[in-house]
Amino acid sequence: MSLPEFFFERVTSEIHQQMEGVLALAERLARQPVGADAQACIAGVAEAARAVRQILSSSTDLKTASSEGLHFDLQPKRAAELADEVQARWQDRATDGGVTLLVSYDGDPDALIMADTIRMHQVFDAFIAQALASVRRGAVEVSLKTTADGDIAHLEGRVRGGGDRVMGDRALDIREIEALFGLETALGVALGRNIVEAMNGTVRSEVNVGAGETLVFEVAVPSAKPVVEAEETLHQSERAAHILVVDDNATNRMVAETLCEMFDCTSESATDGVEALEAARTGRFDLILMDIKMPRMDGVTATREIRALPGAAGRVPIIALTANADPEDAAGYLKAGMNGVVEKPMKPENLLRALQENLAEGDAAAA
Repeated sequence: MSLPEFFFERVTSEIHQQMEGVLALAERLARQPVGADAQACIAGVAEAARAVRQILSSSTDLKTASSEGLHFDLQPKRAAELADEVQARWQDRATDGGVTLLVSYDGDPDALIMADTIRMHQVFDAFIAQALASVRRGAVEVSLKTTADGDIAHLEGRVRGGGDRVMGDRALDIREIEALFGLETALGVALGRNIVEAMNGTVRSEVNVGAGETLVFEVAVPSAKPVVEAEETLHQSERAAHILVVDDNATNRMVAETLCEMFDCTSESATDGVEALEAARTGRFDLILMDIKMPRMDGVTATREIRALPGAAGRVPIIALTANADPEDAAGYLKAGMNGVVEKPMKPENLLRALQENLAEGDAAAA
């Protein structure tokens, strides 16, 4: 990795992490009893942080796509749920902008597909953002249609906007889209097109009768066999899990504690490995989220010290929280006695998966 590439990754990762902290703090403030003006300011801060996070995420993905290609994590997914998730992600934003969002699904309601949900969200997000940016009033219509063909499912996504600006038969390049709709939308649309093309799909624009355009993408994905769907929250027996969050950065601790609260867990915090070791001696934690680089005692050393404790206190699951999560680093953390790695900036689904897997293991060991 060249020096410019190294600094690009470090800077984008750090900014993304700080934006996650801003969002976590804004969400906490939004739950406080403050006046309407303060609530509007908090909402503005959160929206700005989300925009910065999205710009960073899209630009990073585009850079990776150009150098390494896009990677996909295919998992079983109900196509109808994908449409529901799209509506949930965009309903409030459309309403706040004075636009009616209409989302529909056409196909077998129980159809299971193998899809990368995050990538599919990115495609819909890109085209919906462009449609909303061009509509001042009225409606944006979104539809997802699935058609089975043996072991293959054909997906057709459509986003119909009623704005005045129309792409027509010519696809606008990223600079033209930025001039019309702004950088965030332009990067999202460019990424959305790349994702569809990487899936050997197609993107086209249809001119609406009257005004506006309909953005259409088509992809083919494998069908999936019915499976028992994973729980989206922790099992009832795990709801009272008590977690120790160890990090020397106050914002990072706040983010982790907010996510623990989101998953119905209680938490305490420590600022370095020395405090973590003393807290772990009490044996009152079901899991420890451990930062790696900290003053006085780093996370790897603290893990080795905790593993030397007698009884259940020394067997508590420990998850590394780190921006350095490449295979070599992860192998070192596991060798030191950690049970898993969650990369910073933390994504809720990654932390939830780690909690589910390791709390279940902890329960089994205790039994």
